[in-house]
Amino acid sequence: MHGRVVQRWRSALRGPRADRLLTHVVASVPPAVAEARWSPDAGCEQLLAHATHALRTLDAEHGSVLAGLSSVLVRTEAVASSRIEHEHATVDDVARAEVGIRTNPSATLVAHAGTALERLVASAATGTVTASALLDAHRVLLADDPVDRHHAGRWRDVQNWIGGGASPRLATYVPPPPETVPALMTDLLAFVQRDDLHPIAQAALAHAQFESIHPFTDGNGRIGRALVSAVLRRRGLGTRVTAPVAVVLATERSRYFGLLEAARDGAVDDLVADLAIAIGTVCDEATVSALTLAQHGDRIRGLGIAPGLVAVLAQQPFVTEDTLDRVLWAERPGDRTDAVVHRLCGAGVLRPVTARRRRRAWRVVGVADEIEAFVDRVTDGVRARARSSG
Repeated sequence: MHGRVVQRWRSALRGPRADRLLTHVVASVPPAVAEARWSPDAGCEQLLAHATHALRTLDAEHGSVLAGLSSVLVRTEAVASSRIEHEHATVDDVARAEVGIRTNPSATLVAHAGTALERLVASAATGTVTASALLDAHRVLLADDPVDRHHAGRWRDVQNWIGGGASPRLATYVPPPPETVPALMTDLLAFVQRDDLHPIAQAALAHAQFESIHPFTDGNGRIGRALVSAVLRRRGLGTRVTAPVAVVLATERSRYFGLLEAARDGAVDDLVADLAIAIGTVCDEATVSALTLAQHGDRIRGLGIAPGLVAVLAQQPFVTEDTLDRVLWAERPGDRTDAVVHRLCGAGVLRPVTARRRRRAWRVVGVADEIEAFVDRVTDGVRARARSSG
């Protein structure tokens, strides 16, 4: 359970009189977890075993397909994770953002979230999750944020809060004072380095502790959910595949936040169980995606285009003109990009998402459609399960 500490407070903004008169705020203080003990009951142990088997089976049976498609799953995770924070963007929006078209500000954040997640998970494959890796992921995430980019890549040095508007007076949660953040993060990373806990339970508990510390001024939810994937990768679960569990969490957003609140009162079992269920759910649907995307790749190979281009179009939900130029120049310098694009659009492989003449982008129809179908299948399944249980 979390402790409490009373902090002096003075509003720096003009606002309601009650906010201006606020002089103290009660901040939450998470306990140290580096040596914390936890063990599952029989039901949770069964869920953890099922989820572990699902992840390992997906990796073993479809890893050869999904490893190349890791960026697809990472982007799916990034889109869903950002949706939890009310940042909405489609695959086409992200494609436009990649070539500098910023008609949807959320798309740029989603694109950065995908890159941040990829880098954090890749660093965890070395066997450790470090403070520098978390700070680097945060720096990437908020690189273009108009408000918080100056705080990107460093622990917060101000008091923050969740909910309640311009002051913490009506906040739903007030994280610990900023001066405690470095020590709390050092303690959390020591917990993450342990190997004596079930990997999925460790990921869930680390995520809950990270969200309680709320070490950044913004981006805590997205980096905290990326930490789940990083812990699983460090522990050897999903060595080639990143399971996009945020798709489930985004569907049950209120329940997810409720479980994090319960964890602050010391009730963590349901959070662990829910993560195990989420992993099992996305692994089942990712298996379907692996089979569908393998067929998509076979179809592209039959078109007789450059092998490097086949690899790109079998693995990415969108492709940019820069990528096409680079691949064709390296493998078939005689092939003109416009002619190849015309052929691929005619075959239904590509569809333009930009209308300009330079720095163009195209939707890779088979991959992008499957991302959306994957999300729909997971969402429908989660909602159906919720209706049947409640």
